Amino acid sequence: MKIVLSLQRHLAWLNLPAAILVALLQRTPVVRVAASAGEILTSSPAGAVLKATVAVLGSLGAVHSLAGATTLVATPTASPLRVTAGTAITNVTMTVTGAQSQPASFSVSGTIAPGLTVSGLSGSGGTVNGSFLTLSGTPTTAGTFNLTVRAWQNPGAKGDTSSLFTYSVIVAAATPVRPVFTLSPASQTVAVGANVTFNSTASGTPLPTYQWRKDGVDIPNATGISFTLTNVTLAQAGVYTVVATNSAGATTSNSATLVVNGPTVAAPAFTTQPASLTVAAGSTAVLNSTATDATTYRWQRNGTDIAGATSPNLVLKEVTALAHAGTYRVIATNSTGSTTSSTATLVINTVAATDTSRLINLSILTTAGPGAKVLTVGAVVGPLNFSGTLPLVIRAVGPTLGAFGLSDVLADPVLTLNASGVSTPVTTNDNWGGGASMIAAFSSVGAFALSSPLDSAALSSATPGGYTVQVTGKDTASGLVLAEIYDNSTTRTATSPRLINLSTLTQIDAGATLAVGFVLRGNTARTVLVRGIGPSLGTIFGLGGVMTDPKLELFNNDTGAKVTENDNWGGDAQLMDAAASVGAFALADTATKDAVLLVTLPPGAYSARVGGVGTSAGTAIIEVYELP
Repeated sequence: MKIVLSLQRHLAWLNLPAAILVALLQRTPVVRVAASAGEILTSSPAGAVLKATVAVLGSLGAVHSLAGATTLVATPTASPLRVTAGTAITNVTMTVTGAQSQPASFSVSGTIAPGLTVSGLSGSGGTVNGSFLTLSGTPTTAGTFNLTVRAWQNPGAKGDTSSLFTYSVIVAAATPVRPVFTLSPASQTVAVGANVTFNSTASGTPLPTYQWRKDGVDIPNATGISFTLTNVTLAQAGVYTVVATNSAGATTSNSATLVVNGPTVAAPAFTTQPASLTVAAGSTAVLNSTATDATTYRWQRNGTDIAGATSPNLVLKEVTALAHAGTYRVIATNSTGSTTSSTATLVINTVAATDTSRLINLSILTTAGPGAKVLTVGAVVGPLNFSGTLPLVIRAVGPTLGAFGLSDVLADPVLTLNASGVSTPVTTNDNWGGGASMIAAFSSVGAFALSSPLDSAALSSATPGGYTVQVTGKDTASGLVLAEIYDNSTTRTATSPRLINLSTLTQIDAGATLAVGFVLRGNTARTVLVRGIGPSLGTIFGLGGVMTDPKLELFNNDTGAKVTENDNWGGDAQLMDAAASVGAFALADTATKDAVLLVTLPPGAYSARVGGVGTSAGTAIIEVYELP
């Protein structure tokens, strides 16, 4: 018990306030008392407190040693360091001496001279982990710059710390030296479309800036040590120089001449030859041609130039045997030479109105679904000044497509027929029912039989005017579907209505192609206007998400051959005139990337295919118009 009481008396100082305790602990005799009592108190609670106190004491002693005895040492140059702007300095290493151990980090503040770094730090500094600092680089700005350095016991500027040290860098302004070119740009000869780079190097004090010129005129924004032209044109040929400038003056490099050679062009080569045609008297006939690299075209009839016929396509209106029958060819020309097309014969027949070729069918195979994927097919029955009705067969085929090996079909399509401007549908159908009259109508128009009752079909009689057919799936279903409109007339007169326009509006994915099939029937060829429209839908009608650059291709389904194609209609006056003659809306302007074809086709089955150029995708409309 006496031992315990004595111990308590000796340890009463452990309950002193923290500030007094710290002051006492900084006295060396207490350290010896604490150390001698340590063995006695090893297993007691008071011993644990005493051990913690000894640890604090050791830390405080280290702080005292680092703060009071350390010195900043800079090798090989002590503060201040005197240097010249534009001249690289000899690296200076900084550390501290006199501490019990090497520091683990440094904090650097103040202003580091522009162009110099302190162990990677610039500007106003920061923290560096390590036992020393390195000042290096090439100063760029004259002035006096003072760094403040503090050493730390632990990484990250933590633990015990030294006092603050100042290191000064005095940067004297360099004597200006006028720029001198050690590398001037070199003359080059390239072909149109190539990329060209001119290089230069100039010395000088201070470092110079650069300005490139063409034919003695500054080139905007061309202020680098090199200058690059991409996809050069003939207009960029000329003399190039670069001016290097600093406070001592300006120096112009030697001249470099850029020669740009025009492309080597072969004589035109025909990819579309004019085809022989037999058309009805009074109708429109179009002879088409396309030649690569052609700059001009010149059409001839029976070997004689046709006045004003200088377009790739020759449009002949209200043809007669006397004025238009004969042989035709076109001569395509460019700077290299001329190429003459093959000869096409135009035959003019006088036939009954009931025997002239006409549109009898439109079909489209695509994916239909909700929202933007709703499939809309349009038709115009006319001419609009005719009377009477045209019997139609309308179908939306989904499940039966499986019999043809197609997958992911629309399981239960629904069709709705609407007259233009009328809100109440003319007819709707969900599940065609398999009636005998329907089967007979399918056979009459040459349509394949339906094997599933879930397909949709309707019979309707249409007076002259516009109509739309919409195809959707049940609820939010989507899938592959075939939409069809057939002319189901069996007897005709000169004033019987007919299909004069067929169209479809749908969304086309990037990389996909929408194919619209149509059939011409009769004893003569017929001129049609085919359009693949995207950009104008947005500009004129305010539709969003339109296809920005459609390409249109026309194929003969009976032979599989491509008839012709168009990417960007080019504002052709003949195409504008044809659109106006059939009542088609005018395109937004002559520079749109819509695609248009005007072509005379013999009776048969054809498909107009629209896809986006590159990654172009979105909503597009395909239209087929019959021309008078």
